[in-house]
Amino acid sequence: MNFPVLIITPKRKVFDGQVELLSVMTTAGQLGILAKHTPLLTILKTGPMHVIVDKKPIFYAVSGGVLSVQKDQTILLVDAIERADEIDLARAKEAMKRAEDRLKEKSEKIDEARAKAALARALNRIQVAESNQKR
Repeated sequence: MNFPVLIITPKRKVFDGQVELLSVMTTAGQLGILAKHTPLLTILKTGPMHVIVDKKPIFYAVSGGVLSVQKDQTILLVDAIERADEIDLARAKEAMKRAEDRLKEKSEKIDEARAKAALARALNRIQVAESNQKR
């Protein structure tokens, strides 16, 4: 049984369609959503996400946001999202290196929390892209 899912960022609509399953990382852990799921509102963590459409998975790298599951629709308001096949792996690895270099610096000018968040986003993008290449 399918259910409607809408995925949007502050800049664009990413997905609007019927899915069989939504799997996403929340602050409470990995969460799978099927049709007729109990309504909920939860915070998304940076992590992998996928939807099943016509028995085929579509993988994404998500960088935070909010998930709202309602009776008639499931909405993801995400900070940033990339489909696995759109991720520039070289660019993601460069971002990882920059973040690691920032974290190695022991300077008051470095915002450690921001550098850790950048590293988490880069590692997520790399993991999702590399997993997609193996499929």
